[in-house]
Amino acid sequence: MKKYIFNSLIAATILFAAACKPEIESAAGTTAGQANFSKYIAVGNSLTSGYADNGLYLEGQKVAFPNLIADKMKTVGGGSFTSPFFTDAQASGSGYLQLTALVNGVPTITPVAGTAYLPTGKLAKYTGAEIQNLGIPGMRLDLAFDPTFTFSAANVYFDRLLPDAQVGKTNYSQFIQGKNHTFFSLWLGNNDVLGYATNGGVTTDATNVLTDKATFSFLYSNMLNILTAGGQKGIVATIPDVTAIPFFNTVTIPAILTGAKLPLTTSIYIQTATGPRVATAADLFTLSFQTAAPLLLGKPNAAGAPYGFHPANPVESKWVLDKDEVIKVKDYVLSYNSTIKSLANTKGLAVADAYTFLNQVKAGVVLNGIAIDARFIQGGAFSLDGVHLTPRGNAAMANLFIDAINNKYGSTIPVVDISQYRGTKFPN
Repeated sequence: MKKYIFNSLIAATILFAAACKPEIESAAGTTAGQANFSKYIAVGNSLTSGYADNGLYLEGQKVAFPNLIADKMKTVGGGSFTSPFFTDAQASGSGYLQLTALVNGVPTITPVAGTAYLPTGKLAKYTGAEIQNLGIPGMRLDLAFDPTFTFSAANVYFDRLLPDAQVGKTNYSQFIQGKNHTFFSLWLGNNDVLGYATNGGVTTDATNVLTDKATFSFLYSNMLNILTAGGQKGIVATIPDVTAIPFFNTVTIPAILTGAKLPLTTSIYIQTATGPRVATAADLFTLSFQTAAPLLLGKPNAAGAPYGFHPANPVESKWVLDKDEVIKVKDYVLSYNSTIKSLANTKGLAVADAYTFLNQVKAGVVLNGIAIDARFIQGGAFSLDGVHLTPRGNAAMANLFIDAINNKYGSTIPVVDISQYRGTKFPN
């Protein structure tokens, strides 16, 4: 892959007007501790923006975890926090998925059309006040430093936040500068491995390659240099184990065979880098295959071999993260997280360990008396795309960040009551 080389001295040129204050007393019994929350910015990707149910829409934006954190920060001196919300007339945003029926455990998921698109195919520009939620769906750490500046034009969510004069001339690392922030959250790097994983280990473009480990470390250091150039404090988050999300744990071999009304002893063949072979439980079929399977399975090729049931016509690699690719993905995630923790420690920053937390969610946890887990639809934590969080999942993630901030800086930001936020929205 192309390695983006970026001048690590760029951070030295960034000046932030606001300096950290050592102690801020707020409402009775509360304190900001050693942090200054008066201007908080959130840097990240789709998870930061509030993307959910395979789209960015107003309800999801409003319950994005940074918005929930910022609301609680107000009790300890936090200021206003502006997000680039769609208007009420554009509430469906880019469109999203909706659960319209659930019969005997079989879901019917229906797309809701987006209402924010222009005839050009782009999203209507955000024209409100300066924003502090800077999350861009699809953003990767490597593309944040894109020297060609093409990603801002190719990504409709990034394009929406830029004046026309800056589209194609600005990358994300430049976009987040000059915000005069006093505190930040950074959750980037997920897509540097997730794109590869969700595409079944098939690399077709810059959005689904694995970012080289050394390049990741170099660029993450640059990102932190930018965000802490004025001595600001903040919090970073680790990258989840992608195999802990419903996208890879819903479409199992028994579920495929049961759906096809075939004996559970039937072999399913998959394509791998070393050739076709019989699938095992160590191979993870993507959630996307749930929709594709009825249209593909058993269909004969020109030689008469049925799709998925013969080594001459195996399930394509794009539909499955095979066991060797799983091992590779896990290795990259652990490497990225080691970099994140090490650099955060060097900078004296708080760490929200999303990797550990979401693995706990996979097993099932009880938070504020609410049981959540990583099951598709029923678990309550993940939305209908199997990757992004529900409102309840966002509330739980906000609390993970808040606890880490309080523990690091001695602040007393109150936690979110997750019982006030829904999981999957079931049909009436």
